[in-house]
Amino acid sequence: MKKSVSLIAGIFLLAGVSTRADVKVTVDYNGNDEATAEFNFKTGPSPSANDAATAAKFTIVDGAADGNGGGLEKLNDGKLPENSDDPAENFFFRAGSDGGRLQLNLGKLIAIKQVNTYSWHPGTRGPQIYKLFASDGAAEKFNAAPKRGTAPDQCGWKLIASVNTKPKAEEGGGQYGVSIADSDGNLGQFRYLLFDIVATEHDDPFGNTFFSEIDVVDTNTTAAVASKPPAGDFSITTADGKCTISINTAQAPGLKDWSEQKLAPVLAEWYPKIVAMLPSDGYTAPTHFSVTIKPMDGVAYTSGRGVTANSTWLEKELDREAVGSLVHEAVHVVQQFGRNGMHNPGWLVEGTADYIRWFKYEPQSHGADIVWMKHLRRFTPRYNDSYRVTANFLNWVAEKYDANIVGQMNAAMRDGKYDDGLWQKYTGKTAPELGEEWKKDIETQLASAEHPAKPN
Repeated sequence: MKKSVSLIAGIFLLAGVSTRADVKVTVDYNGNDEATAEFNFKTGPSPSANDAATAAKFTIVDGAADGNGGGLEKLNDGKLPENSDDPAENFFFRAGSDGGRLQLNLGKLIAIKQVNTYSWHPGTRGPQIYKLFASDGAAEKFNAAPKRGTAPDQCGWKLIASVNTKPKAEEGGGQYGVSIADSDGNLGQFRYLLFDIVATEHDDPFGNTFFSEIDVVDTNTTAAVASKPPAGDFSITTADGKCTISINTAQAPGLKDWSEQKLAPVLAEWYPKIVAMLPSDGYTAPTHFSVTIKPMDGVAYTSGRGVTANSTWLEKELDREAVGSLVHEAVHVVQQFGRNGMHNPGWLVEGTADYIRWFKYEPQSHGADIVWMKHLRRFTPRYNDSYRVTANFLNWVAEKYDANIVGQMNAAMRDGKYDDGLWQKYTGKTAPELGEEWKKDIETQLASAEHPAKPN
C-alpha cells in the first residue's frame, strides 16, 4: 500500500529531535512500490552530483565497513543504486555491528545551507538513525576523530540534529531523503561534519542502513543537480496489468533490441504465472521490478526487486539459455523472502526457481529431465544438489505425491516457517526418504536409457 509522504514525514519529525529550535529535519519517503532509481521525492531535493561534499573526504572514525557493500566513495560519487537492494552501490557498516561514526572533511570553512542524506532498501536497512555534529576545527581541544565513548560536544563539535526515520510499527523499507536545514538558510560555517550512525534494529545482524548518498549544499548553491541513472530504460507491463518491468541496457546497448523484442514479452507473460504458482496468505508480489544488463562476473543475480544479468554471457546464449536464465531470476523476485531468507535451505530456493524454469516455462528444452541427466558423467542423484537436480526432484514429488508441494514449501520459506518436517506433513515421508525413492527411480530410468529393452 502506498503511504502518504506527508504523513510519514510528520511521524518521523516527531521521532527526530533537533537540538536547536531553528534547525528543521525534513523527511521524504517513497515506499517500495513507488521508489525509483532517480530518487524523486514529493517535497525534498533529489541527490546532487555537484555539491560541496563531492570533492570532500569521508573517513571512518569508528566502526568498520561491510565487505559486501561499496566503499566510502559511494557516499559522494553522484551515482545512485539501480534498485532497492544493491549492496555494491551503497555504503553500510559491518553486519552485526551497531553502526559507527563517519567524518566528512570539506577541506575548508563552508557556509552550509543543507545536509541531505539518502538511503534505499526494501527492509529494515532503509531507515536512517544518526546524530549530526559539525565543527569549524578551531576549538583548542578539538578532536577531529572522536570514537564512541567520547562525547563530540566535549571536544570541539556542535550537535546540529538528531535523525530517526524508523516507523514504530513497520520495518520501514523504502527510499528516504533526509534534509537538515536552518530556518534562516544557513546552518553555520563549518569544515567538518560527524555522523554518529546506529543500526535500525538488532533482531538479526542486518540492521545497518544502506546509505546511497550524502550531500552538503553550501549557501551559494542555488539548485542541486540531481544524479540520474544511465539512460536506456525500457518498460513493459505484465499481461495481467499488475506489474511494471523496467529493463536497462545502457551498459549493453547491443542487447537493447533483444531485451525489448525477445526478453520483455516473455517476462510480461510469465511473471503473473509465476506469481500464481507461488502464493501465500496475505502476500502481494512486487508491482515493479527492474532488470539491469551489463558486463559483470557470473550469470545473473537477484537482490530484492532488482535483477542484474551479465551481458557478456547473455550475448553467447541468445538462442539457448538467455531468456530462461532471466525467467529463473523472475522467480526470485516473486519469492521475496526478506529477512527469512537467511534461514531457508539454498538448495530448495534455487531448485524452486529452476523447477519453474525447466518444467513449466521450457520443458521442451529438457534442461533438467532424464534427457539432460543421461548426458552427465559419473552422476549420482542427490535431491538437495540444488538447481536442475533439485528441480527434477521437486517435479517428481509434485507428480507422485503432492501437486502443490512447490508452492507450499515456498510459502513456508516466505513466512519463515520452513522446517524439514513439512515434507512428512505433505507427503507422508521425510525429505531423505523421498530422496532415496527418487534416486532409485532416476537410476532405473538412466539404466533403461543406457540399455534399452530389445523389441520382441
